[in-house]
Amino acid sequence: MAGLNVRFSDEELDPLRERAAAEGRRMQAFAHDAVVAAVNEHSRLFNEAADHVLKASAELNRRLA
Repeated sequence: MAGLNVRFSDEELDPLRERAAAEGRRMQAFAHDAVVAAVNEHSRLFNEAADHVLKASAELNRRLA
């Protein structure tokens, strides 16, 4: 499995450490899941926007075809 080193300032790391501890999780697992969730959410939002544009422009595309 590939790894990734990410650097945090003390101001960034403290809330991460606290949140992971509050959930009873290791910081590495918490950070991993947060990054994966952010990537998935970005993809979901992009796909929703693309669907919206396609639906909104469907009539124009039909007339131009």
